[in-house]
Amino acid sequence: MKIDKLSFQIAGQLLDGRKSYREIAQELSVAENTVRSRINKMQQDGVMDIVGRLDVEKIPGHTIVYTGVRLSERDLFSKCQELSELKGVISSAVVTGRFDIILTLLLREGFGLLEFYSNEMSKVEGILSVESFVVYKGTRMMAPYILDPDTLPE
Repeated sequence: MKIDKLSFQIAGQLLDGRKSYREIAQELSVAENTVRSRINKMQQDGVMDIVGRLDVEKIPGHTIVYTGVRLSERDLFSKCQELSELKGVISSAVVTGRFDIILTLLLREGFGLLEFYSNEMSKVEGILSVESFVVYKGTRMMAPYILDPDTLPE
């Protein structure tokens, strides 16, 4: 799918997740069906995802952690995909620098860094080393809630 100026404008309007297709269409001076079809097409093509995000700074007991991973193998993209499927991983990326992959994690009480390393990272072969960076304070730390809410401690 070719992403043109209108598609970017529609995506920008969705920063306010509660804005209706009608409001977006009026703002951009296009038909409501145009907005609807563009959004549906971008979602089908995997270009856009519409999700609710929470400010991790405002959720007690939760934190964001960045983890750098060094691998013993060179199949970075398949390893990146494998790591992205672990519980607690918001995103994974192949990067330049001293790490091969950087993970963004959402952790909480009862599922912290120790549990992530012991229960999740241990499933992945070929990891030489990891280094984690715990976010103590951040701004605009918005993340989709990817952890099972049914397992929250009471």
